[in-house]
Amino acid sequence: MSENIPVVGIVMGSDSDWPKINAVADALNEFGVAFEVNVMSAHRTPHVVADYATSADERGIKVLIAAAGGAAHLAGVVAAHTSLPVIGLPVPTKELGGMDSLLATVQMPGDVPVATMAVGMGGPRNAGLFAVQILALSDSKLKEALAKFKQGLVDKIARKNASLQSQL
Repeated sequence: MSENIPVVGIVMGSDSDWPKINAVADALNEFGVAFEVNVMSAHRTPHVVADYATSADERGIKVLIAAAGGAAHLAGVVAAHTSLPVIGLPVPTKELGGMDSLLATVQMPGDVPVATMAVGMGGPRNAGLFAVQILALSDSKLKEALAKFKQGLVDKIARKNASLQSQL
């Protein structure tokens, strides 16, 4: 990717979401993908969200990741204001374990697509990796790095299987 110019925008509804989703950044960093992170709320700062999403393309952002919990409308509001790909990342909540976040993120009306990741577990990492996959469509270096990454997964599982077989 280019000299630290962000190509992925990560937005979250609250700064308290960061510890739950920072694996997004870890995945992007693994592939050298520059990103920016901002806190904004679909409900409390809707004009900020609209301005951010509307200006993202002209600022060089190519993929947006929106993380929110509870009434998680952030990804949908972002998607309503841009033609860039939007990845929704439902954040786990105390009250309903994140089911509320998942349903609010995944239940988008027709014509406003949001690719939704899992709540917790691998969701944040997968959001970062999915952004890398999207970017790799037009970046041969990222495409090559992804191929090596995928082969590394195959090799890792083969080693684990060999280890298990030797213990049996």
